[in-house]
Amino acid sequence: MKMAKYILKRFLLMFFVLFVIVSVAFMLVRMLERPLPDGNAAQQEIVKLRWAELGYFEHPLVQYGIYLKNIFTKWDFGTSWTIKYMEPAWDLLVGRLLPTVLVNIYSLIFSIPAGIALGIYAAIKKNRWQDTLISTAVMIFVSVPSYVYAFLVQFIFYFKLGWLPLTIYSVADAGGSYFTWPMFYSMIAPILALSFGTIAGLARFTRAELTETLTSDYMLLARTKGLTRSQATPRHALKNAMVPILPMIISSFIGILGGSFVIEKIFSIPGVGSLYVNSIAQRDYDVFMIDTIFYTLIGLLANILVDISYGFIDPRIRMGEK
Repeated sequence: MKMAKYILKRFLLMFFVLFVIVSVAFMLVRMLERPLPDGNAAQQEIVKLRWAELGYFEHPLVQYGIYLKNIFTKWDFGTSWTIKYMEPAWDLLVGRLLPTVLVNIYSLIFSIPAGIALGIYAAIKKNRWQDTLISTAVMIFVSVPSYVYAFLVQFIFYFKLGWLPLTIYSVADAGGSYFTWPMFYSMIAPILALSFGTIAGLARFTRAELTETLTSDYMLLARTKGLTRSQATPRHALKNAMVPILPMIISSFIGILGGSFVIEKIFSIPGVGSLYVNSIAQRDYDVFMIDTIFYTLIGLLANILVDISYGFIDPRIRMGEK
Protein backbone atom coordinates (compact mmCIF):
# COMPACT_ATOMS: atom_id res chain seq x y z
CA MET A 1 0.00 0.00 0.00
CA LYS A 2 2.80 2.41 0.90
CA MET A 3 4.54 1.62 -2.39
CA ALA A 4 1.30 2.35 -4.30
CA LYS A 5 0.91 5.69 -2.50
CA TYR A 6 4.51 6.55 -3.28
CA ILE A 7 4.04 5.76 -6.99
CA LEU A 8 0.81 7.77 -7.12
CA LYS A 9 2.52 10.71 -5.42
CA ARG A 10 5.40 10.57 -7.89
CA PHE A 11 3.04 10.53 -10.86
CA LEU A 12 1.10 13.52 -9.51
CA LEU A 13 4.36 15.42 -9.02
CA MET A 14 5.44 14.37 -12.51
CA PHE A 15 2.32 15.87 -14.09
CA PHE A 16 2.77 19.04 -12.06
CA VAL A 17 6.39 19.43 -13.24
CA LEU A 18 5.32 18.64 -16.81
CA PHE A 19 2.61 21.32 -16.60
CA VAL A 20 5.08 23.93 -15.32
CA ILE A 21 7.70 23.17 -17.99
CA VAL A 22 5.15 23.13 -20.82
CA SER A 23 3.60 26.37 -19.55
CA VAL A 24 6.93 28.18 -19.43
CA ALA A 25 7.94 26.87 -22.87
CA PHE A 26 4.58 27.91 -24.35
CA MET A 27 4.77 31.45 -22.97
CA LEU A 28 8.36 31.95 -24.08
CA VAL A 29 7.78 30.64 -27.59
CA ARG A 30 4.74 32.90 -28.00
CA MET A 31 7.02 35.93 -27.48
CA LEU A 32 8.74 35.18 -30.77
CA GLU A 33 7.51 36.55 -34.06
CA ARG A 34 5.36 34.12 -36.02
CA PRO A 35 5.81 34.74 -39.78
CA LEU A 36 3.19 33.51 -42.22
CA PRO A 37 4.41 30.52 -44.23
CA ASP A 38 5.11 31.05 -47.92
CA GLY A 39 2.19 30.61 -50.29
CA ASN A 40 -0.38 32.40 -52.38
CA ALA A 41 -3.16 34.56 -50.98
CA ALA A 42 -5.64 31.67 -50.79
CA GLN A 43 -3.19 29.47 -48.87
CA GLN A 44 -2.40 32.28 -46.44
CA GLU A 45 -6.11 32.81 -45.80
CA ILE A 46 -6.40 29.11 -44.92
CA VAL A 47 -3.47 29.51 -42.56
CA LYS A 48 -5.05 32.54 -40.89
CA LEU A 49 -8.30 30.63 -40.38
CA ARG A 50 -6.39 27.78 -38.73
CA TRP A 51 -4.46 30.28 -36.61
CA ALA A 52 -7.75 31.82 -35.47
CA GLU A 53 -9.03 28.33 -34.57
CA LEU A 54 -5.90 27.76 -32.47
CA GLY A 55 -6.21 31.19 -30.84
CA TYR A 56 -2.99 32.62 -32.25
CA PHE A 57 -4.44 36.15 -32.34
CA GLU A 58 -5.52 36.07 -28.70
CA HIS A 59 -3.60 36.92 -25.52
CA PRO A 60 -0.94 34.28 -24.71
CA LEU A 61 -2.90 33.09 -21.65
CA VAL A 62 -6.02 32.67 -23.78
CA GLN A 63 -3.92 30.87 -26.41
CA TYR A 64 -2.62 28.51 -23.74
CA GLY A 65 -6.11 27.74 -22.53
CA ILE A 66 -7.20 26.94 -26.11
CA TYR A 67 -4.04 24.84 -26.58
CA LEU A 68 -4.75 22.73 -23.49
CA LYS A 69 -8.44 22.44 -24.37
CA ASN A 70 -7.59 21.18 -27.86
CA ILE A 71 -5.20 18.59 -26.43
CA PHE A 72 -7.63 17.18 -23.87
CA THR A 73 -10.80 17.34 -26.00
CA LYS A 74 -9.54 16.76 -29.56
CA TRP A 75 -6.01 15.38 -29.07
CA ASP A 76 -4.95 18.33 -31.25
CA PHE A 77 -1.39 19.49 -30.60
CA GLY A 78 -1.44 22.10 -33.33
CA THR A 79 -0.14 22.18 -36.87
CA SER A 80 3.21 22.29 -38.62
CA TRP A 81 3.58 25.26 -40.96
CA THR A 82 7.16 25.18 -42.21
CA ILE A 83 8.58 21.66 -41.73
CA LYS A 84 5.57 20.02 -43.39
CA TYR A 85 2.85 22.40 -44.47
CA MET A 86 -0.51 21.90 -42.69
CA GLU A 87 0.58 18.55 -41.19
CA PRO A 88 -0.81 17.88 -37.67
CA ALA A 89 2.03 18.15 -35.16
CA TRP A 90 1.05 14.84 -33.53
CA ASP A 91 1.19 12.96 -36.84
CA LEU A 92 4.56 14.53 -37.62
CA LEU A 93 5.98 13.41 -34.25
CA VAL A 94 4.61 9.85 -34.54
CA GLY A 95 6.02 9.55 -38.05
CA ARG A 96 9.50 10.40 -36.75
CA LEU A 97 9.51 8.12 -33.70
CA LEU A 98 10.60 4.85 -35.30
CA PRO A 99 14.09 5.86 -36.56
CA THR A 100 14.87 7.60 -33.26
CA VAL A 101 13.80 4.61 -31.16
CA LEU A 102 15.65 2.14 -33.40
CA VAL A 103 18.95 4.01 -33.32
CA ASN A 104 18.77 4.39 -29.55
CA ILE A 105 17.79 0.76 -28.92
CA TYR A 106 20.53 -0.54 -31.22
CA SER A 107 22.99 1.69 -29.40
CA LEU A 108 21.92 0.37 -25.99
CA ILE A 109 22.05 -3.25 -27.15
CA PHE A 110 25.66 -2.68 -28.15
CA SER A 111 26.82 -0.38 -25.33
CA ILE A 112 25.28 -2.03 -22.24
CA PRO A 113 27.09 -5.40 -22.42
CA ALA A 114 30.29 -3.73 -23.64
CA GLY A 115 30.29 -1.16 -20.82
CA ILE A 116 29.47 -3.69 -18.08
CA ALA A 117 32.05 -6.17 -19.37
CA LEU A 118 34.80 -3.52 -19.40
CA GLY A 119 33.82 -2.41 -15.89
CA ILE A 120 33.92 -5.97 -14.56
CA TYR A 121 37.28 -6.63 -16.16
CA ALA A 122 38.74 -3.39 -14.78
CA ALA A 123 37.45 -4.19 -11.27
CA ILE A 124 38.92 -7.70 -11.34
CA LYS A 125 42.25 -6.30 -12.59
CA LYS A 126 42.22 -3.43 -10.10
CA ASN A 127 45.49 -1.44 -9.88
CA ARG A 128 47.03 -3.41 -12.74
CA TRP A 129 47.91 -2.06 -16.17
CA GLN A 130 44.62 -3.31 -17.63
CA ASP A 131 42.68 -1.31 -15.06
CA THR A 132 44.80 1.78 -15.67
CA LEU A 133 44.34 1.52 -19.43
CA ILE A 134 40.56 1.07 -19.21
CA SER A 135 40.16 3.82 -16.61
CA THR A 136 42.20 6.29 -18.67
CA ALA A 137 40.23 5.49 -21.82
CA VAL A 138 36.96 5.80 -19.89
CA MET A 139 37.86 9.28 -18.62
CA ILE A 140 38.71 10.40 -22.15
CA PHE A 141 35.53 9.00 -23.68
CA VAL A 142 33.31 10.37 -20.90
CA SER A 143 34.72 13.86 -21.41
CA VAL A 144 34.17 14.05 -25.17
CA PRO A 145 30.68 15.03 -26.43
CA SER A 146 28.84 12.69 -28.79
CA TYR A 147 28.97 15.00 -31.81
CA VAL A 148 32.78 14.80 -31.76
CA TYR A 149 32.49 11.02 -32.04
CA ALA A 150 30.08 11.54 -34.93
CA PHE A 151 32.65 13.51 -36.91
CA LEU A 152 35.42 11.06 -36.03
CA VAL A 153 33.30 8.08 -37.12
CA GLN A 154 32.48 9.81 -40.40
CA PHE A 155 36.11 10.74 -40.98
CA ILE A 156 37.54 7.29 -40.20
CA PHE A 157 34.88 4.92 -41.51
CA TYR A 158 33.68 6.95 -44.50
CA PHE A 159 36.46 9.23 -45.73
CA LYS A 160 39.47 7.07 -44.81
CA LEU A 161 38.28 3.45 -44.87
CA GLY A 162 35.10 3.72 -46.93
CA TRP A 163 33.39 1.03 -44.85
CA LEU A 164 30.25 2.92 -43.83
CA PRO A 165 28.00 5.47 -45.57
CA LEU A 166 28.22 9.14 -44.59
CA THR A 167 24.53 9.33 -43.64
CA ILE A 168 21.78 6.75 -43.20
CA TYR A 169 19.87 5.55 -46.24
CA SER A 170 16.37 6.69 -47.04
CA VAL A 171 13.60 4.14 -46.62
CA ALA A 172 13.28 3.85 -50.41
CA ASP A 173 17.01 3.11 -50.81
CA ALA A 174 16.94 0.58 -47.94
CA GLY A 175 14.24 -1.69 -49.33
CA GLY A 176 11.19 0.24 -48.18
CA SER A 177 11.54 -0.49 -44.45
CA TYR A 178 13.59 0.41 -41.39
CA PHE A 179 13.96 -3.31 -40.61
CA THR A 180 16.24 -4.29 -43.46
CA TRP A 181 19.95 -5.09 -43.49
CA PRO A 182 20.87 -2.08 -45.71
CA MET A 183 19.10 0.26 -43.27
CA PHE A 184 20.83 -1.32 -40.25
CA TYR A 185 24.17 -1.13 -42.07
CA SER A 186 23.67 2.59 -42.69
CA MET A 187 22.81 3.08 -38.97
CA ILE A 188 26.06 1.57 -37.72
CA ALA A 189 27.89 4.92 -37.81
CA PRO A 190 25.37 6.86 -35.64
CA ILE A 191 25.05 3.81 -33.36
CA LEU A 192 28.80 3.91 -32.75
CA ALA A 193 28.77 7.67 -32.19
CA LEU A 194 26.03 7.33 -29.56
CA SER A 195 27.57 4.26 -27.87
CA PHE A 196 31.04 5.49 -26.90
CA GLY A 197 29.88 7.79 -24.10
CA THR A 198 27.42 5.24 -22.72
CA ILE A 199 30.02 2.46 -22.73
CA ALA A 200 32.46 4.68 -20.86
CA GLY A 201 29.87 5.75 -18.28
CA LEU A 202 28.71 2.20 -17.60
CA ALA A 203 32.28 0.91 -17.40
CA ARG A 204 33.25 3.55 -14.85
CA PHE A 205 30.14 3.00 -12.73
CA THR A 206 30.39 -0.80 -12.87
CA ARG A 207 34.05 -0.74 -11.91
CA ALA A 208 33.38 1.55 -8.93
CA GLU A 209 30.47 -0.55 -7.63
CA LEU A 210 32.13 -3.92 -8.19
CA THR A 211 35.43 -2.81 -6.67
CA GLU A 212 33.62 -1.85 -3.47
CA THR A 213 31.63 -5.10 -3.48
CA LEU A 214 34.72 -7.30 -3.99
CA THR A 215 36.22 -5.97 -0.74
CA SER A 216 33.05 -6.37 1.35
CA ASP A 217 32.76 -8.69 4.37
CA TYR A 218 30.42 -11.22 2.74
CA MET A 219 32.89 -11.67 -0.12
CA LEU A 220 35.66 -12.44 2.36
CA LEU A 221 33.31 -14.90 4.07
CA ALA A 222 32.52 -16.57 0.74
CA ARG A 223 36.22 -16.95 0.00
CA THR A 224 36.91 -18.45 3.45
CA LYS A 225 34.17 -21.02 2.83
CA GLY A 226 36.12 -22.34 -0.13
CA LEU A 227 34.74 -20.43 -3.13
CA THR A 228 37.35 -19.32 -5.62
CA ARG A 229 37.47 -15.71 -6.82
CA SER A 230 35.95 -16.69 -10.18
CA GLN A 231 33.09 -18.47 -8.37
CA ALA A 232 32.38 -15.79 -5.75
CA THR A 233 32.46 -12.83 -8.18
CA PRO A 234 29.41 -13.76 -10.34
CA ARG A 235 27.48 -15.44 -7.49
CA HIS A 236 27.80 -12.72 -4.87
CA ALA A 237 29.74 -9.62 -5.90
CA LEU A 238 28.22 -9.04 -9.33
CA LYS A 239 24.67 -9.76 -8.13
CA ASN A 240 24.87 -7.11 -5.40
CA ALA A 241 26.74 -4.62 -7.58
CA MET A 242 23.93 -4.75 -10.17
CA VAL A 243 21.45 -3.13 -7.75
CA PRO A 244 22.61 0.43 -8.56
CA ILE A 245 23.78 -0.48 -12.08
CA LEU A 246 20.44 -1.65 -13.50
CA PRO A 247 18.62 1.63 -12.74
CA MET A 248 21.49 3.46 -14.41
CA ILE A 249 20.81 1.47 -17.58
CA ILE A 250 17.29 2.92 -17.63
CA SER A 251 18.62 6.45 -17.30
CA SER A 252 21.21 5.70 -20.01
CA PHE A 253 18.41 5.39 -22.54
CA ILE A 254 17.29 8.93 -21.72
CA GLY A 255 20.86 10.18 -21.87
CA ILE A 256 21.30 8.74 -25.35
CA LEU A 257 17.89 10.02 -26.42
CA GLY A 258 18.87 13.54 -25.38
CA GLY A 259 22.26 13.29 -27.04
CA SER A 260 20.75 12.13 -30.30
CA PHE A 261 19.54 15.65 -31.17
CA VAL A 262 22.75 16.63 -32.90
CA ILE A 263 23.63 13.07 -33.97
CA GLU A 264 20.39 12.77 -35.92
CA LYS A 265 21.15 16.04 -37.66
CA ILE A 266 24.72 15.03 -38.54
CA PHE A 267 23.72 11.64 -39.96
CA SER A 268 20.48 12.89 -41.58
CA ILE A 269 18.30 10.59 -39.46
CA PRO A 270 14.64 11.59 -39.95
CA GLY A 271 13.88 11.22 -36.25
CA VAL A 272 12.43 13.22 -33.39
CA GLY A 273 15.78 14.79 -32.50
CA SER A 274 16.32 16.32 -35.93
CA LEU A 275 12.64 17.35 -35.93
CA TYR A 276 13.24 19.23 -32.68
CA VAL A 277 16.27 21.05 -34.07
CA ASN A 278 14.41 21.94 -37.27
CA SER A 279 11.38 23.21 -35.34
CA ILE A 280 13.62 25.66 -33.46
CA ALA A 281 15.54 26.76 -36.55
CA GLN A 282 12.37 27.22 -38.65
CA ARG A 283 10.24 28.56 -35.79
CA ASP A 284 7.61 25.87 -36.23
CA TYR A 285 6.14 26.51 -32.80
CA ASP A 286 3.52 23.77 -32.50
CA VAL A 287 6.08 21.15 -33.53
CA PHE A 288 8.51 22.60 -31.00
CA MET A 289 5.86 22.34 -28.27
CA ILE A 290 4.96 18.70 -28.94
CA ASP A 291 8.67 17.78 -29.05
CA THR A 292 9.17 19.57 -25.73
CA ILE A 293 6.26 17.63 -24.22
CA PHE A 294 7.66 14.37 -25.59
CA TYR A 295 11.20 14.77 -24.24
CA THR A 296 10.06 16.20 -20.91
CA LEU A 297 7.60 13.36 -20.37
CA ILE A 298 10.20 10.73 -21.31
CA GLY A 299 12.70 12.21 -18.87
CA LEU A 300 10.22 12.41 -16.00
CA LEU A 301 8.95 8.86 -16.58
CA ALA A 302 12.53 7.59 -16.64
CA ASN A 303 13.21 9.15 -13.24
CA ILE A 304 10.15 7.44 -11.80
CA LEU A 305 11.12 4.09 -13.33
CA VAL A 306 14.63 4.41 -11.91
CA ASP A 307 13.29 5.05 -8.40
CA ILE A 308 10.72 2.26 -8.54
CA SER A 309 13.20 -0.22 -10.01
CA TYR A 310 15.33 -0.06 -6.85
CA GLY A 311 12.48 -1.61 -4.88
CA PHE A 312 12.00 -4.46 -7.35
CA ILE A 313 15.70 -5.20 -7.83
CA ASP A 314 16.48 -5.26 -4.11
CA PRO A 315 13.55 -6.27 -1.84
CA ARG A 316 15.33 -4.65 1.10
CA ILE A 317 14.61 -1.22 -0.44
CA ARG A 318 11.08 -0.03 0.19
CA MET A 319 10.00 3.20 -1.50
CA GLY A 320 7.67 5.36 0.54
CA GLU A 321 8.88 4.05 3.90
CA LYS A 322 9.82 6.57 6.55
